[in-house]
Amino acid sequence: MNLPELTLPQMLRERARSDARRVAIRQKDFGIWKPVTWADYHQRACHVARGLAALGLGAGGHLGVLSENRIEWVLAQMGAALMGAVTVGVYPTSPSAEVAYVVGHADVDIMVCEDQEQTDKVLEALDQLPRLKKIIVIETKGLRSFTPAQRAVIATFQEVEQLGRESNNSQLIDDALARQHLDDIGLMIYTSGSTGKPKGAMISWRNMRAVVPGIVERMQLHPGATHLSYLPLCHVAEQMLTTFTPIYLGSTVNFGESIRTVQEDLREVAPTMFLGVPRIWEKLHASILIKMQETGALRQRLFAWAMRACAPLAEKPRATWSLAERARFALAYWTIFRALQNFIGLRAATVALTGAAPIAPDVVRFFRTLGVPLIEVYGLTESSGMVTGHRLDDVVIGTVGPATVGVQYRLGDSGELQLRGDMVFVGYYKSPEATAQSIVDGWLHTGDVVREVQGQIKIVDRLKDIMITAGGKNITPSEIENAMKASPFIKECIVIADGRRFVSALVQIEFDTVAKWAEARRLAFTHFRSLVELPEVQQLIHEEIDKGNARLAQVEQIRKHHLLTKELDHDDGEVTATMKVRRASIYKTYATEIEALY
Repeated sequence: MNLPELTLPQMLRERARSDARRVAIRQKDFGIWKPVTWADYHQRACHVARGLAALGLGAGGHLGVLSENRIEWVLAQMGAALMGAVTVGVYPTSPSAEVAYVVGHADVDIMVCEDQEQTDKVLEALDQLPRLKKIIVIETKGLRSFTPAQRAVIATFQEVEQLGRESNNSQLIDDALARQHLDDIGLMIYTSGSTGKPKGAMISWRNMRAVVPGIVERMQLHPGATHLSYLPLCHVAEQMLTTFTPIYLGSTVNFGESIRTVQEDLREVAPTMFLGVPRIWEKLHASILIKMQETGALRQRLFAWAMRACAPLAEKPRATWSLAERARFALAYWTIFRALQNFIGLRAATVALTGAAPIAPDVVRFFRTLGVPLIEVYGLTESSGMVTGHRLDDVVIGTVGPATVGVQYRLGDSGELQLRGDMVFVGYYKSPEATAQSIVDGWLHTGDVVREVQGQIKIVDRLKDIMITAGGKNITPSEIENAMKASPFIKECIVIADGRRFVSALVQIEFDTVAKWAEARRLAFTHFRSLVELPEVQQLIHEEIDKGNARLAQVEQIRKHHLLTKELDHDDGEVTATMKVRRASIYKTYATEIEALY
């Protein structure tokens, strides 16, 4: 795919000229999907740009966004971009202290907040944010509750658009775009902070442009592709499918009503491509199994037959299926798989992705058996998104496929994956030391240990997470944890092995699935803890761990485990905003329980 030498905002202007009447975005408001054309998208972004300029945001300034995914998120981002400012996303699930850290560290000048709840987080930390000039609020409900002093720093998104609409500074954007270069910074994406304070990765327009051809080629995308945007836009994975690729390709993005209506929105949109982090696929897996538990005996038997009969086809390219295999899958599809694909909203998907964290191979196998074209991809914030991924007709489950177009890679010391190409980020904001450790002689040191399997890349684990037992054996915790999380009854598994005589684990149940299991057996419980403490549930999890152990080498098997009596929580510092486990924090919190295992 040959892309024009244009930055993302320059490309948005071009898209508005060449595809003016085609639909760029659909947003669901009060149950109705409202289309926005490329011409409207560009025009509204221009209004926002001029409105932001009127409020004092200049070229090189920093705009923060604290919101769930919605059209105003990208209008704010592209509005800032059109006048040469940099956008910084903040996770809407973050507590006030985390918001204050990112907004303060990123030197944000103007903040866009979704509603009163998000605005309160910023106002709470206002005295720590001397650079912040203005807060722009999208949802105005509850604004009257603010004091006059607070109201003085607040403007509504509607007011900002109106300011821009009335502005007579028509040359502002053309002049800014004429000065714009591919090497300018367009985005700052903060890392999840699983091992320390989040770092601000500076992503240039060149980085964004460089990652697009690999995404388009590997996923076989075309301008008619449709996507449901629901993962946080402050994460590079969603940015690459909501802004980078659609603007260069001309495909359509859909914004649902809320993160809570994703499954309903999926059924309505029926997107041709879908990105889910492992947690999403695990939840969909569990929801299918719950649905099958609730159905009649005939359907349960049909499901068991269909999964058994089609399992050998999960890794076999469709073009090579025999007539008998095609007939077998067709029978399974029309009797059971079609209804399940409709249930999860993925019947029209020509490609589905899992990425951002390791996933249990059995979960990938489950969906591919079901006929969902799920491929595993790999990328990181510092590579501006996806840099490896399965080809649709060449899937080796347990790997993340070969490198994409334009990506060079090599294996460094200890098998660490190192990358080179225009997609490698510029560096960390205000942290030259961390940048120098991450990029050495043009090579990005990913921190991920990999090996090559059948010409494809297999992620072994994070270099810093590999553990050595007291007996000197190397243990890769993610492999063990994923073997356990393949169970629909296990949500989290945190392995303990470093310097220990054997492997143990802290285990968190998948509440919804275990609760359904308990209800079906008429077991009484009132809350999470009482469910965990049921002897029958403890026996269930013990059996599930035994099943997981059967897939592992003896040295990797979990010998003892402790069941957590509460869910791991972001507010307690146990997981990040992206639900990545903070191992050090959990080991410290549960030190007594861990010692009791030994």
